[in-house]
Amino acid sequence: MFRLLWATSVYARCYLRRYMPSNVLLDLIRSRRGLKWGAPAMLLALPYLLVASTCTSLFANGGPGWLNLVVLWGTWNALKFLIMGPTSIVMLVLARCGNHRAIRAKPYGGPRCSRRRARGSREQLL
Repeated sequence: MFRLLWATSVYARCYLRRYMPSNVLLDLIRSRRGLKWGAPAMLLALPYLLVASTCTSLFANGGPGWLNLVVLWGTWNALKFLIMGPTSIVMLVLARCGNHRAIRAKPYGGPRCSRRRARGSREQLL
């Protein structure tokens, strides 16, 4: 029974991650090319919060109870986008530092005669 529940949850997660628009967009933002769009994507939390606020007021004024599910959905997606903004900035800084470190670690590949010698090197002193 536990194995069946586990497998069902894995398939549900894969389906939701692949086909739900907010998850697809977050996956694109997590890619190396999309990291720069993390901070502007935080603005996408506003429509989700607006939907959640509207459904909350409709429910408070005697609306159906299933609006609570829409409130949870909107709040959850808004939190995902709000958290993704700072996270993507940190990931972008780490990626750029890694690129810079990799570029600095490459050996010099140009002609040997154009390489400058440091002052006081052994060849100059002899």
